[in-house]
Amino acid sequence: MADTDFDVLILGAGSGGYACALRAAQLGLNVGLVEKGPLGGTCLHVGCIPTKALLHAAEIADQTRESETFGVRATLEGVDMAGVNAYKDGVVSRLFKGLTGLIKGRGITVIEGAGRLTGPKQVTVGDTTYSGRTVVLASGSYARSLPGLEIDGERVITSEHALRLDRVPASVVVLGGGVIGCEFASVWRSFGAEVTIVEALPRLLAVEDEASSKALERAFRKRKIDFRTSTPFQSVKHTDTGVAVTVEGGDVIEADLLLVAVGRGPVTEGLGYDEQGVAMDRGFVLADERCRTNLEGVYAVGDIVPGLQLAHRGFQQGIFVAEDIAGLDPQPIDEAGIPRVTYSHPEVASVGLDEAAATATYGADGIETLTYDLGGNGKSQILKTQGFVKLIRRKDGPVIGVHLVGDRVGELIGEAQLIYNWEAYADDVAPLVHAHPTQNEALGEAHLALAGKALHAHA
Repeated sequence: MADTDFDVLILGAGSGGYACALRAAQLGLNVGLVEKGPLGGTCLHVGCIPTKALLHAAEIADQTRESETFGVRATLEGVDMAGVNAYKDGVVSRLFKGLTGLIKGRGITVIEGAGRLTGPKQVTVGDTTYSGRTVVLASGSYARSLPGLEIDGERVITSEHALRLDRVPASVVVLGGGVIGCEFASVWRSFGAEVTIVEALPRLLAVEDEASSKALERAFRKRKIDFRTSTPFQSVKHTDTGVAVTVEGGDVIEADLLLVAVGRGPVTEGLGYDEQGVAMDRGFVLADERCRTNLEGVYAVGDIVPGLQLAHRGFQQGIFVAEDIAGLDPQPIDEAGIPRVTYSHPEVASVGLDEAAATATYGADGIETLTYDLGGNGKSQILKTQGFVKLIRRKDGPVIGVHLVGDRVGELIGEAQLIYNWEAYADDVAPLVHAHPTQNEALGEAHLALAGKALHAHA
């Protein structure tokens, strides 16, 4: 092959693109990977990893502030954002170096620069055109705003600007009560800021089970995080000290900053997708269950494809596409079987259907639910966290939804997604031995109860 011809040519080296590249190279395919920024994309550099580093620093601040509860005398003198950012950037740097080494070690050709689809199986970068027997579109996403709401990067910011702040703001309005909004609200409150969330929908984390949303709202109230649901944004203006945010009804909320966290949009504009006839909808690339677009030999993965905008979804889609190209005939990904985690304090995690979706699919008489309170779990008491495990199953059938609330419950979602994806019955999980004392026991106890064998639960 010429230096410009590949078996697989991938546009974008985020979670979906680099996973596809690594797996395709592992399967013996010649891979070209086009990327205008650093390898790893949004997740590694301005998304999942740096955000979760901030959240861990926030957890340390809370634990220090509350240390006497555990019999440890400590004083929180303040939050040094230079130190927090150094820690965060160090984590990102180490992972970036590791990924760069992996890509190089697999013999993948990295093509640096902004790529554009200029033919059904061609990508042009600068003055050079590259071709692939198969092309994978993985161009990722950007932080959205609202019509007429201008991001200035100083007082009106996105999550990417928030990750680079050199100070803890005294007060913040967070526009959007989804995952990103709730996570940053949690961080800033732990760091000592006054936080108000403005959300147009009726509840925070509206994509989660209603019981999980309500539990998070109760926890946020206890933490004195103010939130206004069913409250559409109207306008923002600069003041002498920050911003004044007007919401529907005329109320004005003043703060140092406005964080716009209204979701992420697909990076597809100006990349030639339309011109080459790729089927699109509102900027998203349409793909079937096998990630195939309407063009022969052109796939799409990650945030540009309608559905959950999660790094691990794109990652798994990338692996799937590489194996599909190699002729391994992998099983399509069940979107409902993709785990979802909000890393706030407390965390919210889920997999499968929520109660509303399960009821709509199987009828109210066709499902059963059970909620196990973490008050009965020893490790949760040690950690002083509150929450629950909520299970949803088809009547006399498999578990079709697992919903978790509490600190560190994101670490439990691995077993939960196995339970859902393997279509386990409560009786299948109940005999499994869960180590004591762990929060993992809560999953075991919940399934014991659902199987009619409740032990650490009041009748």
